Amino acid sequence: MSLWRSERGAAAVEFALVVPILLTLLLGVIEFGHFFNVQISATHAAREAARTMSITGNWTKAEQAGRSASPTLSQPLVTVTRDPLTCSPGATVTVTVAYDFDSYTGIVKDKDLIGKAAQRCGG
Repeated sequence: MSLWRSERGAAAVEFALVVPILLTLLLGVIEFGHFFNVQISATHAAREAARTMSITGNWTKAEQAGRSASPTLSQPLVTVTRDPLTCSPGATVTVTVAYDFDSYTGIVKDKDLIGKAAQRCGG
C-alpha cells in the first residue's frame, strides 16, 4: 500500500483553501451593496430637500423633508446644506447631503458620501 494512494481528507483541504476566497467575495458584495444603498439614500434625501425648498421657500421644512426622506440614514450623521440661502422665483437651489459612512466590516471608516440635487425655485 502506497503512502500517497489514500485520498482521505482531500475534500477538507480543498474546502479550507477555497473558503477564504468565497468569504472575501461575499463580504465584498455585501459592502458594495451597503455603500450603494447609502449613496442612493443620500441622493434621495437631497432631492426631497431641494423639491421642498423650491415649493415652499422654507429652509426648515426643506431640511426636515431631507432628513425624513431616507430613514436608513442615521440622523446625527446627516448634514444638509443649500446654495443660495434664499429661493427666489426662477433661481436654482442646490442642496447637498453629506453622510458619514462606516462599513459593516470596518474596512471603510468615516467616509463622507455626498448626495446632490438641484431644483428651480417656483414663484
